[in-house]
Amino acid sequence: MNWVAPEATRGRRPLLEDERATLDSFLEFARATLLSKCAGLTGEQLAVQAVPPSNLSLLGIVRHMVDVELTFFRIGLAGEQVPTVYARDDRPDAAFEEAGAGSAEHDYARFTQECEHSRKVMAGASLEEQFTLPGPFGPLSLRRAYNHMIDEYARHNGHADLLRQRIDGSAGF
Repeated sequence: MNWVAPEATRGRRPLLEDERATLDSFLEFARATLLSKCAGLTGEQLAVQAVPPSNLSLLGIVRHMVDVELTFFRIGLAGEQVPTVYARDDRPDAAFEEAGAGSAEHDYARFTQECEHSRKVMAGASLEEQFTLPGPFGPLSLRRAYNHMIDEYARHNGHADLLRQRIDGSAGF
């Protein structure tokens, strides 16, 4: 039997909270939105590059976000010396280019695991805590990282909405 991405639950974003709780709720909502765009699809459907000539697929976005979560929170904030999972120096877009149906269940699980790891790392840190990322970002605060991640998810969730609509006609919030 083919693996199918599970249903995802998106919680409500509270209207009156302090800054940290607001950032947490927006980031969690964005993560859950990506998973909701994948819900009910098979690995084959998740791997479809539905808008040629773009190499974007829902699975590619999930894989890309594993690397983004890992880079910002494990490598940057926690200072772990770990390589990205998919992107490589010789294939920076490998998350998209090498996304295949056969690895969909594993890649989906890796995404949920990486998000959980990010939550743990972030929980003990102040919004003012600063760290340095490799590449073009340089030094930034956890506050800035939250905002970047929310923006990154917002951009890719827009892509995901269009991809999902092309795959099976589903659309909506």
